[in-house]
Amino acid sequence: MNTFLIVTTLIVLFAVTFDFINGFHDTANAIATSVSTKALQPRHAIILASVMNFVGAMTFTGVAKTITKDIIDPFTLENGTTIILAALLAAIIWNLVTWYYGIPSSSSHALIGAIAGAAIAASGFHALNYGGFLNIIKALILSPILAFAVGFIVYSIIKVIFKNSNLTKTNKNFRRVQIATAALQAYSHGTNDAQKAMGIITMALIVNNYQQSDDIQLWVQFICAFAMAMGTAMGGWKIIKTVGGKIMKIRPVSGVAADLTGATVIFGATAIGLPVSTTHVISSSILGVGASHRLKGVKWGTAQTMIITWLITLPISAILAAICFFILNLFF
Repeated sequence: MNTFLIVTTLIVLFAVTFDFINGFHDTANAIATSVSTKALQPRHAIILASVMNFVGAMTFTGVAKTITKDIIDPFTLENGTTIILAALLAAIIWNLVTWYYGIPSSSSHALIGAIAGAAIAASGFHALNYGGFLNIIKALILSPILAFAVGFIVYSIIKVIFKNSNLTKTNKNFRRVQIATAALQAYSHGTNDAQKAMGIITMALIVNNYQQSDDIQLWVQFICAFAMAMGTAMGGWKIIKTVGGKIMKIRPVSGVAADLTGATVIFGATAIGLPVSTTHVISSSILGVGASHRLKGVKWGTAQTMIITWLITLPISAILAAICFFILNLFF
């Protein structure tokens, strides 16, 4: 029992670390547009994002339950402890690498790919819960496409409504609105992203017989929300630079459109309990808005680099997790 307790504690620490890294890795997603348009000073934007991430993380648990049971079955899992540790290590490594190079990669893809990779390394492909796993993959693929389309439509509507308005005055008014939309986006980020670590911890508790259901305990919810908030407070300036300026030149009007689009798509996914990549959704929202404003105004080279990173994250994190599993299996 002491060994189980030690290993479970280790998993909790790694999961909290993942959430912390996720916080500073993904801070830019919620506040990049408001910082780039000077609607918020960087310090104020990070405080706002940190608080709203925490509140969002304490509000929902549906996505956490999906992570707990829909990729692999923790109630019948063999080598569960080693699989979970390997998945967390691989996801953390990939997050740190992409953060270092300022690439807005997906923490969700990294974690989901890592869980799948470690499980396959341990027990083969039959270890996957294919029904739930495919639903998650569908959500990860469709959500950025939906965000692009919605962003295009939302900005098109805004253009029609304000086509005869004074540009300077309109941007000034939208800069104020952007404070609210940035808060909404940070809140939506917390409702989805922070839950992934909650699901991992709950999976570990089930595997090591500390609980018998997929319910998310309050202490698990709190420490993950707190870790996400603290990570957010550390900031993610390299990724802010990419999301906030290298995709397109963002103005307050386009920033509001992108924020509303991102928050709507993420909330929709949270409501049905599906994890999505906030990085993908928000970046695709900006791309959709930019395409609606002026196709040539979008820096498609940056977008291409981001898309390539998105595509390789799942397989690379899966391979990393498999390697981590084989190494850890030597000790456990």
